[in-house]
Amino acid sequence: MEHRSLHRLDSSYQRRAASSSCISPDPTSNLTARLNQMLNSSGSGFILSLCPGQQYPITAPLLLTSPNQEISTQGYPTGSDRATLVVSGPVFSNGTGHTTAVDGTCANCDGVTLRNIQINGTRLGAPPLNGDANIVMGGSNSNQVIEYVHSFDPRGWSCLHIDEGNLTCNNVTVQNNDIGPAGSDLFQQWADGISVACRNSLVRNNMINNPTDGGIVLFGSPGTLVENNTIWVETNTLLGGINMVDVTPFNGNYSGVVVTNNTIAGGFANGTPSGSQTLGTNSDDVIIKIGIAIGPRTWFGTEYGNNVSQGGTVLGNQLTGAFSYGIAMSSAKNFTVENNVLIGNTSFIGARGPNCTANDPTPSPAPFVIDLNTTTQSTTQSNFTSVADGDSLTCVLPPAGGDYWPFGGNPNSPSSSSSPSSSSSPSSSHSNVGTTVGIILGSIAAVVAVAVFAWFVRKWAIKRAEARKVINSTRQHSGYVRNKEQF
Repeated sequence: MEHRSLHRLDSSYQRRAASSSCISPDPTSNLTARLNQMLNSSGSGFILSLCPGQQYPITAPLLLTSPNQEISTQGYPTGSDRATLVVSGPVFSNGTGHTTAVDGTCANCDGVTLRNIQINGTRLGAPPLNGDANIVMGGSNSNQVIEYVHSFDPRGWSCLHIDEGNLTCNNVTVQNNDIGPAGSDLFQQWADGISVACRNSLVRNNMINNPTDGGIVLFGSPGTLVENNTIWVETNTLLGGINMVDVTPFNGNYSGVVVTNNTIAGGFANGTPSGSQTLGTNSDDVIIKIGIAIGPRTWFGTEYGNNVSQGGTVLGNQLTGAFSYGIAMSSAKNFTVENNVLIGNTSFIGARGPNCTANDPTPSPAPFVIDLNTTTQSTTQSNFTSVADGDSLTCVLPPAGGDYWPFGGNPNSPSSSSSPSSSSSPSSSHSNVGTTVGIILGSIAAVVAVAVFAWFVRKWAIKRAEARKVINSTRQHSGYVRNKEQF
């Protein structure tokens, strides 16, 4: 698997940043038509350069039309001075309307780029619309790039959707973006952060805050590398951090997919601990239900029968905060899941909710769970807990209040007793706290104020830009779990 290396500061990139003149949003009465006319008439390589700090209220998608076109902000800023496309088209009473700001799926859109802008989906607490994501790229194209983009509050189902086309989408790079918030944790009002259905793609160094359905969802996407991303929640419960559960459109084919070195952070207790206090309350009862979900049955139960997710690798990811399940694995084949660890302070909480199927047992919350009845020919780290039934695990609900959330801490602290270790498994304890709360298992490290968690996220934002070792050398790291089990 080979991915392009993009050098943002090369001389040609700098020359374009300096020479492009920006297009004013005024007059806004014909803004969408003006921008689309430029894209439609200017041909290959055209840069639609927007003005820094300006709002662009558009009433229909901007349609990229030719190879190597680009939409960006003049000067390529990376902060709040990026131009903002504001989704402003109509919303209809039948649940449809304007949902997409940029569409790069044309039949001739090889090499198009979206960079250094913001997309405001303007859902504003309303129910989701039937439509596509804030950004739709991919299609039957190759070599597209989405980078340094802030996409948030989508009216549709995702902040960013890389579409499969006729299963010929290839080599899309999604990097250095800040994504979310997305959707609501009310039932069926969720939205994804990044949704990818494209072969041989690269998803790296993205910061994904407060998604509600999936942080990063891989719809198969054979050959794709997902690395160095950070996913965290603050005010909404998230169903799944990284999801490898979808049968369509690649028939569950995850061959060559590598998910590695990502950090997923569930909810933390509010406030400052008192004395020896290790657990506290979370004002929004926020958790991540499944940190990494593998296999369709974890998500959809028996809906897809005997279909499986097959061929992927989940390696060296880190989880911290409150979850129901850190990694859940069911209906999987030929997967490798190794050296995924708990860092900082963690707890595993939740109980059966009203959408859990009657007479279908739901396993107690735990760091790593696997259903051996439906998982075959796979290699996993040794600290998985075998469960009798790994179906439909997102039906669990977090506790409605109570002192069950860990206080946030610095996961990189050398004094943290739950720092990654090749020889130790996550510690656990069991306590019955009633049917509403369920069972709590936790690994509680040194207690620090929850404010430090914000520091942790910022540090990861900085670290994400650093060069990482290639996957082949990472596999040889001495910290990787040696005791594996073959199923």
